[in-house]
Amino acid sequence: MSNLLQVGMADLKAVRTPDRLMTAGLGSCIGICLLDRIAKVGGMAHIMLPSSQQARSNQNRAKFADTAVEDLIVEMERMGASPKRLTAKIAGGSQMFNIGSSEIMKIGERNARAVVEVLGQKGIRILAQDTGGNYGRTIIFDSDTGELLIRTIGQGERII
Repeated sequence: MSNLLQVGMADLKAVRTPDRLMTAGLGSCIGICLLDRIAKVGGMAHIMLPSSQQARSNQNRAKFADTAVEDLIVEMERMGASPKRLTAKIAGGSQMFNIGSSEIMKIGERNARAVVEVLGQKGIRILAQDTGGNYGRTIIFDSDTGELLIRTIGQGERII
């Protein structure tokens, strides 16, 4: 029997199979799910911003794409995962409010780009993604099957 662990905003967790991870309230935020099928270790981070380098207060490393991915990999390595075997699925990055066309205001799009870039730098292949749009998401990641269930309001459910 599996446990369902909650990952809060600006938080990250790693689990062993068959446990599942869930996060709610993904608007402009991104849920990053990593899996090592061989070690049977999965992880999730709920990031809020693209880069810790541009923040005044960057003490919560799970808040940022660059540092959250790094810390999640370390946490998963402690449980036996190998960075070389990790694959990813990501969801979120919505533009929840129409507040102008300024690039700085497109947080969801910037978050999605940053996550793709950081995962690429780490050599982690993205198997699937569900990003963009103008709606929120709740995601549940199954560390056993690697399936990512995405629940939305008005857009239904899907598994990637």
